[in-house]
Amino acid sequence: TIDVPVVGGHAGATILPLFSQVPACRGMSAAELEAMDKHVQDAGTDVVNAKGGKGSATLSMAYAGAKFGNAVLCGLAGIETTECAYVIRGSEEQLPYLASKVTFGAGGVKEVHGFGDMSEYEQGRLKECLEQLKGEIDAGISYASENEL
Repeated sequence: TIDVPVVGGHAGATILPLFSQVPACRGMSAAELEAMDKHVQDAGTDVVNAKGGKGSATLSMAYAGAKFGNAVLCGLAGIETTECAYVIRGSEEQLPYLASKVTFGAGGVKEVHGFGDMSEYEQGRLKECLEQLKGEIDAGISYASENEL
């Protein structure tokens, strides 16, 4: 099994797969890694295009939801499980919400992990990701404060 940590946000350039943390990717060229990064960012669109515009990537989203649900439920059952999740961050973080590895335990979120080591390319992409996410998060917080939910 190859497990690629994905940090940042949930769409487009805010999605940052950390291929440098995957041993199976160590022999790949910079161009190949950049192409894979872009492919992960556009995966939903790629699925729709592969279906000739007749469908969506709902199965992919369902699988991700099932993995997340399993991690939460295992954690609540006392089996600590780690998955990537978009969660509220600590006050010392750059943004109030961000995806990273999260360990779920009996009380819910047990630990929100840092990003770990990143390649130079990934560090540059993280800056791009954080800039875009800041605007999206600010817009969401503004909307929530101005509308009754």
